[in-house]
Amino acid sequence: MGMRLPAVSCVVLLAVAGCGGSGTELEPGPAVSGFAFTSDSGIAEGEPIDSRFTCDGEDASPALSWHGAPEGTKELALVLEDPDAPGATFTHWLAYGLHPRPTSLTEGVGSASILLLLAGENDFGRMGYGGPCPPRGEEHRYVFRLLALDATVDLEPGVDRAAFDEAVAPHVLAEARLTATYARE
Repeated sequence: MGMRLPAVSCVVLLAVAGCGGSGTELEPGPAVSGFAFTSDSGIAEGEPIDSRFTCDGEDASPALSWHGAPEGTKELALVLEDPDAPGATFTHWLAYGLHPRPTSLTEGVGSASILLLLAGENDFGRMGYGGPCPPRGEEHRYVFRLLALDATVDLEPGVDRAAFDEAVAPHVLAEARLTATYARE
């Protein structure tokens, strides 16, 4: 029986991870003309995400770039979430403490093996990037949210989504979004 308990625990953990996320969702920030967010890895608005950035591939974070952060921006924060997850919005990535310059992140920078950013805990229970992984046969939307903040937020590595939202929400000057999709066969 001792050998079955860990296996059962893993199955339960995977089932919970696939059923929904933390349920928290930061209110949308204002859009500011000229503040734009793109992917240098070929992720385009409304288009499917290449499987190499998902649980079916390398699960590496994509290269991202931005420009036009509004005047007064002291720091940037990044969220990747799945609003279509069963049960609640699922957080795939929290990164914070990003200086407005440089204006890009290289591919793989948010992945656990080369985590170079201040990162929070995603709803997989890990720090850093966790790629799209919807239930098979379902297409989900994945929203990359880049938040321009009017102050630096004092967050330790590994904070959860609720602590992230509480620290960031009062400081959002603007938000740039990039929404893409992914479906597993």
